[in-house]
Amino acid sequence: MSDDVNAIDGVLFVTGTGTEVGKTVTTAAVAALALAAGRTVAVLKPGQTGVGPDEPGDVAEVRRLAGPVHGVELARYPEPLAPDTAARRAGMPTVGPKQVAESVADLAKRYDLVLVEGAGGLLVRYDEEGRTLADMAVATAELGLDPRVLLVASAGLGTLNTTALSAEAMRARDLEPAGVVVGAWPAEPDLACCCNLADLPASAGAPLLGALPQGIADGGGTPFRHHARLALAPALGGSWDAAEFTARHRVDF
Repeated sequence: MSDDVNAIDGVLFVTGTGTEVGKTVTTAAVAALALAAGRTVAVLKPGQTGVGPDEPGDVAEVRRLAGPVHGVELARYPEPLAPDTAARRAGMPTVGPKQVAESVADLAKRYDLVLVEGAGGLLVRYDEEGRTLADMAVATAELGLDPRVLLVASAGLGTLNTTALSAEAMRARDLEPAGVVVGAWPAEPDLACCCNLADLPASAGAPLLGALPQGIADGGGTPFRHHARLALAPALGGSWDAAEFTARHRVDF
């Protein structure tokens, strides 16, 4: 990815190394900086799980944090499970790659940046055939678009393995990870967190593009945009410096 702010144009799939790693906050941070740069932004959630019909989901949270993005939710299931499992238990239709790709293509005609936020990790099942967010990104590429995939990782012990597995799964499908963002950087990082800063780019084979402070989602609007700018790299519209941040948390052996 270029360090130019224009890198926040196009189609960006946001996935994680697992659940609760900060995907929605990362999506909101990227959206906030794109809006601040004068871009129009759409956020697509293929399958929202764990919320009722009238409850706010992830798209609403992105709006709260980032501002006036256009939000699309293709399916909503009440139980907090993998989309395929949640759909079967609710007796509701699943969402497949073709439907998602066509929705992305339609949005890409009208918005500068289209963010597609997955549920859980890259290979969580969305339908009866076991198709995943990775398959949705592949289907989007087959329509002539050039989707990038941003991987959101946890900070602590175990993240190197899940990051490497996710990146390997992407490349097996001819998807190149655009970079890695630590979705929740703790106020008091432990030894593993500090060491992982240097090791995450090697595990992903992609650059480290940010480290969002834990608790950044406590406020929205201008304060959130300010913190997002300081926590994301220029490739995502911010001013964060990976080398400086890593050096500041360097652990001498």
